[in-house]
Amino acid sequence: MQQYYLAIDIGASSGRHILGHLQDEKMVLEEIGRFDNRQVMKNGHICWDMDHIWEGILEGLKNCGKSGKIPVTIGIDTWGVDYVLLDRDGQMLSDAVAYRDSRTDGIAQEVENLISSEELYERTGIQKINFNTIYQLMALKKEHPEVLEEAQSLLMIPDYLNYLLTGVMKQEYTNATTTGLVGAREKTWDMDLIRTLGLPERLFTELSMPGTVVGLLKPEICSQVGFNSTVILPATHDTGSAFLAVPAKDDKAVYLSSGTWSLLGVENEDPVTSEASREQNFSNEGGAWYRFRYLKNIMGLWMIQSIRRELNGVEYVEGHRSRHADGRKWSFPDLIEEAKKAEGFSSVVDANDKSFLVPDSMIDAIRAYCEKTGQASPQSVGEIMQCVYGSLAICYRDSIHALEKLTGKTFTSLNIVGGGCQDNYLNKVTAKMTGLPVYAGPVEGTAIGNLLVQMIAGGELKDLQKAREVIRTSFDVREITP
Repeated sequence: MQQYYLAIDIGASSGRHILGHLQDEKMVLEEIGRFDNRQVMKNGHICWDMDHIWEGILEGLKNCGKSGKIPVTIGIDTWGVDYVLLDRDGQMLSDAVAYRDSRTDGIAQEVENLISSEELYERTGIQKINFNTIYQLMALKKEHPEVLEEAQSLLMIPDYLNYLLTGVMKQEYTNATTTGLVGAREKTWDMDLIRTLGLPERLFTELSMPGTVVGLLKPEICSQVGFNSTVILPATHDTGSAFLAVPAKDDKAVYLSSGTWSLLGVENEDPVTSEASREQNFSNEGGAWYRFRYLKNIMGLWMIQSIRRELNGVEYVEGHRSRHADGRKWSFPDLIEEAKKAEGFSSVVDANDKSFLVPDSMIDAIRAYCEKTGQASPQSVGEIMQCVYGSLAICYRDSIHALEKLTGKTFTSLNIVGGGCQDNYLNKVTAKMTGLPVYAGPVEGTAIGNLLVQMIAGGELKDLQKAREVIRTSFDVREITP
């Protein structure tokens, strides 16, 4: 009898339900549901619309029930750093504030008054980004200490969704490492650090590894979706799942998970917490089977997605209105064609500059950066897009060079997985800029990584090596030469 597995993969812009099964030693995927993810303004903060996410999850599960393809296990992965707090009755205490919110502005300096950035990095190995959970919690402590005092449980976003499905609370390791509160070498919560920050120790419980069973669907969920199934932990941080799906041929490949964020790096058996690594702001995120994702966070397709929304007059969060919509509906291929027409335009920006994190207008932010740095300001859509493509490719190149210095390795290829691997123009620009052959695919890298953990836990795949062999034979991977 055919065994199906379900990956619920939720990114910053959308969520999808992907059914997977093995057939003739190949992985077969079927999209069974998809929904938009969105942010809303609530109580003065940018928040995730958790009710909308929950509705999208249930609709996809209902589709599974109607199809008759009942998954033996279900795994959820999402982005990192964001969380919810629950009271003693298991109810949400406050809004699920999104990482793009400005509440953490200036908080990093306050944390450094308690523990130096050097010591923090040496202990946790996590790059300094102002929206890391450590800073979010300290911002909450400053703004609403009463909420933190009342809270009985802390769950990262996928942990919370698992709780809604099963009634069981578990804190999963790979997502927990993005908080900046997990000891890199100890691989568990750094309770000394948590005490130093004055955070409630009761919120931080045993960490569970990918492959751990969470529980069966609650009876009321079963009645809604028409079946029962076991919820299991994949690498619940989407990058952790995506890195597992990279079909690299050898250990000289750099991985790039390309989506709203670009996560560029390699897998290591041990964390790298040297001062040189901290200065380059590389991160050591925990992975399945304790494989570290040693990577750099790059702004990624967020810039392109934001430009398209702006040109189409679409808000990505309530209150951020476009001034550049002209009535035309722009597709991503349209934007690529305009970029090609402007290939002589040479202005570039630092893709990781904070001005691009949550601007009222991405187009205006790009123009302002170019003017501030004495470069020609892009005016046409093509010039704006050429600026972004060139900027991302430069950031990829510089990050690879830094990675080589930090690891002492020479890399000979770049493997790109995720939705961004479909952007052939960016792939070509990147290959030319880095001088490396680019291998693009598979597209659904995060869902595939989610599924392979489930299949290994279910005994259908022996181990990660076998799983990657299956990926190489199951999915098309395009080669783009410099």
